[in-house]
Amino acid sequence: MLGSRSARHADHAGVRGGAQQLSPLARFGDLVATDLRDVTSDPAALDSTGFWAVVAGFEGRLVCARFGDVRREPVPAPRTGAWRGPAAGDWTSSLDRAAYTAGVRRIRERIAAGEVYQANLCRVLTAPLPEPEGLPADVDALTALLARGNPAPYAGTVRLPAHGVEVATASPELFLRRAGRLVESGPIKGTGRTAADLSEKDRAENVMIVDLVRNDLGRVCAAGSVTVPALCAVEQHPGLVHLVSAVRGELAEGAGWPELLAATFPPGSVSGAPKPSALRVIAALETAPRGPYCGGIGWVDADRGTGELAVGIRTFWIDRPAIAGPVLRFGTGAGITWGSDPEREWDETELKASRLLTVACGADVSGS
Repeated sequence: MLGSRSARHADHAGVRGGAQQLSPLARFGDLVATDLRDVTSDPAALDSTGFWAVVAGFEGRLVCARFGDVRREPVPAPRTGAWRGPAAGDWTSSLDRAAYTAGVRRIRERIAAGEVYQANLCRVLTAPLPEPEGLPADVDALTALLARGNPAPYAGTVRLPAHGVEVATASPELFLRRAGRLVESGPIKGTGRTAADLSEKDRAENVMIVDLVRNDLGRVCAAGSVTVPALCAVEQHPGLVHLVSAVRGELAEGAGWPELLAATFPPGSVSGAPKPSALRVIAALETAPRGPYCGGIGWVDADRGTGELAVGIRTFWIDRPAIAGPVLRFGTGAGITWGSDPEREWDETELKASRLLTVACGADVSGS
């Protein structure tokens, strides 16, 4: 569950384990936040005051960081040598092709047994991250590359090295947007290279997850206020297309961020339906924690009562194990239904990952 510890921290470049450390920073589009004031795992802070960057891990770890200086500035152009990515051949997967396709078949067996209708099966890719001359890798430099090579509506950086958070996302998916009492979610289900690749299975899966999101929001919204203003719209993204829907509602009296997150987390589009059954399937089949992948990443302006959290897909994060060098991680997955073909679902995970991994390895894909 989402936690509730709090601490105060100054914003500075420091030293951790003898290594130089980059200063805390958050970037969401052209919104940049510096001057770290507070860090907490209490979601009630999001209804207090100030501007907060939020990273909610799929397994429940919540980090909310309040920044004192928030300004508008464009994402900087990539600087030569600012990001040294992994070698293209160094990526390993928590589930290889055989294990992943076997997992798809096992989910189909559970669907046949009536345990679950849909489950999202994911794998985590990992590669050693070079840090020449002891200079720490900077996820904000990776964000600059992603902005050029894979622009996304919910792109961002959250850099809190002292708190184990170094995330760069190019997410195309809205988890939660809030403006006062109004809330909206934008679940994605259905992926293809072109619109012609989208199948009836994709549309059925999208409708299934929309119903789940309606139920989630219905737990915390005023009765009768939850609507679906868009269903299965085709959206173009770099290298692929998605089916995207919109679900909206009005928060009930007395409900705030803690209640909203408790009702909707983890996002339905990356868990499954029914959600409790899908989470049990995920725990049994996946061999690596998802971390910020498939969680929620974004910002909350508590003073204005607004916020925008993306689903943490198309997301990279840096891990710094105590007994080994840093690694870069990236998650990819697919929604599995009775109509799923195991090999096609594997291919979907490859399609979602290929362009992003190319960018992270330092190749220029801006013209492709």
